[in-house]
Order: sequence, then C-alpha cells, then structure tokens
Amino acid sequence: MGKRNTIVFTSGCFDILHVGHLSTLEFAKAQGDILIVGMNSDESVSRLKPGRPVNKRPDRVKILMALEIVNCVIIFDQDTPLELIKIMKPDVIVKGGDYEAKDVVGYGLAEVRIAPYLPGYSTTRILEAINGQS
Repeated sequence: MGKRNTIVFTSGCFDILHVGHLSTLEFAKAQGDILIVGMNSDESVSRLKPGRPVNKRPDRVKILMALEIVNCVIIFDQDTPLELIKIMKPDVIVKGGDYEAKDVVGYGLAEVRIAPYLPGYSTTRILEAINGQS
C-alpha cells in the first residue's frame, strides 16, 4: 500500500482575505498533501466579532475554494473548530504567527505548526482604514 496523505487543517473567519491569510494558507499547504480549511459560519463570526462578517458565507467559501492550495472548506457553527478537529483527525494543525502552539485549539490532538507572522495584516485594520480610523 502507498503512503497515506498528510492532512493539514487550519481555520478562521476569512472575512476579508488578505496577504496574512494567504501566507498562512501557503505555509499550511506546504506542511502536507491535503489542506482542509475550517471556516466559521456567519453566526459564529457574529458572536466572536460583532458587526461582522462583511462577506457572507457563500462568498467566503467561493474565495477560499478559488485558491488552488485549498482542497476543501468545511463550515463550523461553534466558536472554535474543536469538534471538527476531533471528527477529522488531521495530522497537522496550522495557525498564524500571532498564536503560540499551546494556545491553538486542537493542541494535543495533532501536531501544531505555527506559520511565520506577517505584522500589519488584519481584517480589523483593513476595516479601520476603509472607515478612516487609521
């Protein structure tokens, strides 16, 4: 039998996709063969970030799936992807450089790798710039 594919999981709201998101997704894809992206539902985003999302679920899914590096997008309604991670059992979990491995949801259930941090990129910062707040 052949080698089993390495499944990589990352997650987020991906409300307004920016270079920081892309960098993390590229790093995640480089960690294995199949990249599965867990994406917060609109309801989950609203609970975590009042007044958001700007882009609704169908648009966020379409944008992520347009990226060749993303193999699958799975929506979750909870505030964290813990239940999804338990079901999927990925080999690797990737989060952006603004996290420490021990703080990543799913730590202990899979190997956690942290993508390099790109300072200055955030959806909040983009929205502040649009609204003339920065």
